[in-house]
Amino acid sequence: MAEERPEAASKPAPTAAERQLVRRRQEFDYWQKNAKRLRSRNLLTGLAIGAFVVGMFSYTILSVRQERIMEELDNEARIQIIRGPRTGANS
Repeated sequence: MAEERPEAASKPAPTAAERQLVRRRQEFDYWQKNAKRLRSRNLLTGLAIGAFVVGMFSYTILSVRQERIMEELDNEARIQIIRGPRTGANS
């Protein structure tokens, strides 16, 4: 054990630049290793958000069309009420 200490003491501590370089290399290796998994997650998230947006847009357009149809039906109903019921005498 006494021999290990002089060897450790003879090795200088890494500088800040060396530590930063080692850290960047570790991060690069991590991203390179997990890039495919991250891309697939991002793709899945993008598709889910896109599906939600398309669904919400479709629902909104459908609702607006139904409102227009209901307004047209209401207008036709008002006209029929104003004209009165159709009988043999006034048709």
